[in-house]
Amino acid sequence: MSAARTAVITIAHGRHDHLSMQQRGLSRGKPIPEPYVVVAMGDEQLCEWRPRQGVRPEVVPIAVPAAGLPLAAARNLGAAAALDAGAEVLVFLDVDCIPGNDLVGAYAEAVTTRPDVVWSGPVTYLAPPPEGGYELAHLQDLDSPHLARPAPRAGDWSVGGDPDLFWSLSFAMHRDAWSRTGGFHEAYVGYGGEDTDFARVVRKSGLDLGWWGSARAYHQHHSTQSPPRQHLGDILRNGRLFHDRWGHWPMLGWLEEFQRGGLVYRQGEDWVATSRADLGQ
Repeated sequence: MSAARTAVITIAHGRHDHLSMQQRGLSRGKPIPEPYVVVAMGDEQLCEWRPRQGVRPEVVPIAVPAAGLPLAAARNLGAAAALDAGAEVLVFLDVDCIPGNDLVGAYAEAVTTRPDVVWSGPVTYLAPPPEGGYELAHLQDLDSPHLARPAPRAGDWSVGGDPDLFWSLSFAMHRDAWSRTGGFHEAYVGYGGEDTDFARVVRKSGLDLGWWGSARAYHQHHSTQSPPRQHLGDILRNGRLFHDRWGHWPMLGWLEEFQRGGLVYRQGEDWVATSRADLGQ
């Protein structure tokens, strides 16, 4: 039986150095993704990206609305391009993630064995790179998966995953499973909520969530805030949408931290920004 044609889909706005490292990582692994789809969110420079060596990306542009980056719509657009190219397995990889050498093949194996499962793999958050950058040949020596998510050992797997623990950094699914879900809900714009929503759609569609230890990825370091105050407006807007669809609020840990910092308060079933919150509006 021939190997399933496997696509890797990445969405990006900036982060060109990180994307180049991902492309180099994919070029080292086996098999090479067919195709490698990069959705450029309002990034004209990225549309001209032509790596000199390794796997060649198919760059697909998408406009950015005033409300924020269209993360959900961009993933849907990337999946559509991959399906049009004949992909059977869809691998979604965050722009900051470098794949382990076995990631593409491991996901292809898991998805073709259990096409009724949406598979996620362990992700290691890397420290800042040393002088000269990360050494791709030695990433496995830095393997230390994020403690907040399941992390089976290579060769081990589990199903029945908690939808609240699903994240969009690294996951894979069969084209038929994607069709059953209908993709990400495109009313989510900006940061937060769209992946937790998608996990519930997966379950509602009769599919399962699983973790596969052989599909390992490495998240490149970048500066961040915790809680992500710069995304507060997005979190409130997307949180309300999630509540309307599923009856409860996501991202409660962040909202409670914002509350302790005097940036939001609870008003009935809603979370509301205080006068101290700068939503950039």
